[in-house]
Amino acid sequence: MPSHKSGSPAAPLTTTTPAPTPATATTGYRTLLRNKEFSGLHLSFTLTVTASTLSGFALGTLVNDRTGSPFLTAVSMYGATFATVLGALTLMSVADGERPRRTLLLLQLLSLVGIAAQAVPGLPLAARFALLLTLGFFQSLGTGTRLGLLAEVVPGSAYAPARSLLNITAGATVIIGYAVGAVLLRYLSPYGIFVLAAALTALGTAVVAATVRERSIRLTRRPGLRRTWSTNVELFAHPGRRMLLLNLWVPNGLIVGCEALFLSYDPDRAGTLLAAASAGMLLGDLIVGRLLDADRRRRLAFGLRLLLATPFLLFAGQPPVLLAAVAVGLAGVGFAATLPLQEQLLEQTPDAIRGQVQGVESAGRMTCQGIGAAIVGGLAQYLAPGTAMAVAAGVSVAVTLLCRPARSPEPGAAADGRPPETT
Repeated sequence: MPSHKSGSPAAPLTTTTPAPTPATATTGYRTLLRNKEFSGLHLSFTLTVTASTLSGFALGTLVNDRTGSPFLTAVSMYGATFATVLGALTLMSVADGERPRRTLLLLQLLSLVGIAAQAVPGLPLAARFALLLTLGFFQSLGTGTRLGLLAEVVPGSAYAPARSLLNITAGATVIIGYAVGAVLLRYLSPYGIFVLAAALTALGTAVVAATVRERSIRLTRRPGLRRTWSTNVELFAHPGRRMLLLNLWVPNGLIVGCEALFLSYDPDRAGTLLAAASAGMLLGDLIVGRLLDADRRRRLAFGLRLLLATPFLLFAGQPPVLLAAVAVGLAGVGFAATLPLQEQLLEQTPDAIRGQVQGVESAGRMTCQGIGAAIVGGLAQYLAPGTAMAVAAGVSVAVTLLCRPARSPEPGAAADGRPPETT
């Protein structure tokens, strides 16, 4: 793991860090969890996701009860994802500030205040939606800060398994969180669930305070809007990194848009399809992140991106539910393509701005998922849902094919000495 010295000059974005030596064996999850700092980040992340899921469920229930509007209910549950792009465009450079632990604690406390405010009965819906967007903004900055710390507390060869474990945890936590939220509503009001979510957020903050040590990331300028913009401009000006982000965002967003149509496609069996998608995603993260080494992940990245989309082409023919569930499960495995792409992005990112770049990647991916759902949903206004899903899948395949380099060098074998930019 690279060392960081306070006051060292910030590396320009056009400079790449040396690619870490590929691990001959993947790092086990138990090995990662024996790392006190990683286990603290992992536990606090789990508590944060649980709190976010429960508060989203409570807000959706409250809005549905008050308005009866499906649109407002959906926005109340998922609208915070659109605010993440605001964080990426304005203040994401705080993720690489001189004291990332303090930054993460402050952002956690701000989220705590926002969730606690939702527990106030009688709060106008306009105020609740304003809080929702504010929380999404803070959460995007927290994600960037957390990922910047993650890249420091684990060695480079363990980064993909660490992200894999976080992905698996997030997927399982969301599924369990919605189920628990439904049960809790039998005994608590939505306001009581907000209180519980606030308590979980407070506990996550305490875990970070107790387990994560402070670091000093190399910066010469104060984080802020100008710093964020200048780094983002340099990030997108680099063709290799731009291609990586395109592959991370567009195919993923389009397929999430396909999944958003499950209810329209088959209301009675949408739960089966959603469960199959979640199971496939968890299986893919487990196999790719835990069982494969860096070289194999890199070699399989292109095939996984194709697997993410091609099964959805079957929906043009209205397949029976069993075949549809199998196809969706296989496509879910393809979401694991994000792991080797994130790994390559980390290799090509200077140490001093890793938090901002990883935060931009995460925020952009979430935003593209929201845009993908809107685009595919719009197509379904004019086409049958199955046809709209197949069209979106075809576009995803086309993007994957067009964005693949004509020649894929072996890791570390690029002509200019830099690691290859995409697979």
